[in-house]
Amino acid sequence: MADGEYFFCLTHETVEAGVGCRGADRMGPYPSAEAAAQWRTAHASREDAWKATDDEDEA
Repeated sequence: MADGEYFFCLTHETVEAGVGCRGADRMGPYPSAEAAAQWRTAHASREDAWKATDDEDEA
């Protein structure tokens, strides 16, 4: 793992830096602890953008 990488543990609902829970239980890596904590917002934004693109392709 590179320095400055943060993960969000889905099991414990906490931000982790360095070695933490197993990879299957974590989202990331993120460049900061704040970005890791806000993973749901980032995920939802990407999902909305992908859905809009899919809807345009189907039209």
